[in-house]
Amino acid sequence: MPRILIAGLFHETHTFLEGSTSLADFFILRDEQMLACCGDSSPLGGVLEIGKQFGWDFVPTIDYRAQPSAIVEDAVIDQFWNELEQRARPALQQGIDAIYLVLHGAMVAQSYLDVEGEILARLRALSGAEKLPIFGVFDLHANFSQRMADLANCLVGYRENPHTDARQAGVIAAELLQRSLTTGERPFMRRQHAGIIWPPTGTGTANDPMKTLEAEARALEQLPELWSVSIVGGFSFADTPDSGVCFVVCGTEGPIDEALTKLCTIAHRLREQGNVTDPPVDEVLAKLTPAPEGLTVLVEPSDNVGGGAPGDCTGLLRAMIAHGLTNAAIAINDPAAVQQLASIEPGQRTTISLGGKGSQLDAGPITLEVELISKQSGRFELEDKQSHLASMCGDVFDMGPCAIVKHAGITILVSSVKTPPFDLGQWRSQGIEPTALSFIAVKAAVAHRRAYDQIAARMLWVDTPGPCSSNVRALPYRHLTRPIYPLDLA
Repeated sequence: MPRILIAGLFHETHTFLEGSTSLADFFILRDEQMLACCGDSSPLGGVLEIGKQFGWDFVPTIDYRAQPSAIVEDAVIDQFWNELEQRARPALQQGIDAIYLVLHGAMVAQSYLDVEGEILARLRALSGAEKLPIFGVFDLHANFSQRMADLANCLVGYRENPHTDARQAGVIAAELLQRSLTTGERPFMRRQHAGIIWPPTGTGTANDPMKTLEAEARALEQLPELWSVSIVGGFSFADTPDSGVCFVVCGTEGPIDEALTKLCTIAHRLREQGNVTDPPVDEVLAKLTPAPEGLTVLVEPSDNVGGGAPGDCTGLLRAMIAHGLTNAAIAINDPAAVQQLASIEPGQRTTISLGGKGSQLDAGPITLEVELISKQSGRFELEDKQSHLASMCGDVFDMGPCAIVKHAGITILVSSVKTPPFDLGQWRSQGIEPTALSFIAVKAAVAHRRAYDQIAARMLWVDTPGPCSSNVRALPYRHLTRPIYPLDLA
């Protein structure tokens, strides 16, 4: 039975946010706890399940996961590595056939702009790991470095955004590892940066440029020498030398360089279509009175929880109130407000200070008189086990203690844990039926579409103040490799 050492490190780092991400923000699985994920909806769950079918003997080590947020404290990297090394050294002495890593690919720490590259380098330096096959899976929004390409044999990126295929991508990488173990072939990776950086709103795979690039990648994978072709959309809110769009080809021989050149050519031809920006919120909402028929989904990328934003910005809420929207709903992350509401009963009214605490770009807390509708646990099972949220948490997400309040015609879901709006169970678990609403606000960019496309009559993106603005020209990059489109090149 092949012995496969497995580890996970998952964080999408927004380096322009205030504050930092500490050990307390990470959900950590150790040893046998990792094996309990077998069969769940996460990439780790998929790898463990398919590996069991292959007859692999897994050597579980550690798995660190946190929601997208600010720069990671060095203490996290130090502890992660210490725990991994303590487990990897004796396992390597006993004999390991390969290493499998579940990664994000856009993690940045205080002293490390390329955390995944650093961890790979340390792994390769361990006695017995110098020549082992290293395979794994990573997020489409990685900032994939040359170091990652040089030090691993085959890392496979998600192919879809929203990330409905995160688990499947993990399975594909495991199948390729099995191919390597069975045939003895040892693939390598080549990477090429496109000299382009797109905001998350420009990296949805249902539209160009990503749609055409992904189609070309799948066509290239028909060549037997090319094991995997990954279109890396990049994470524009991470200030690193590797941020932006790049392409990664894994293979043993054949037209690898030609494939990379072809993908770069396509990306440059379609680059303007990826530079997506959003119209001002007041301009959009002014056209929505009277309310059109059916559900209107208002998308607020500047407070994109899935991109690391706090989920408590008040720009869209203020505009909804100012424009008199009714039969509307919005979710705001504010544990202090939930605690304040704990002392009153449903049906009672009170004044609260809501949101506006997580970003200096926001106008600040908004004071509202509200009626408390309900208070309950925010734990819910995902309705869609293939959703973007499943790639992060598996089958269950916990919003912490929640309160539902109403102000004028707007229902507000106040949570204690910021929650990416990627699953309709977020609302239904709190007694709110999204299809009965006229307006619903989501703090997202693209990943919400898996859930909301099926119920929306229309979907409108709006620009408000916040840390995840689609205007990448406004971000104060210091480490980004220049020149790069659209910052420098027309």
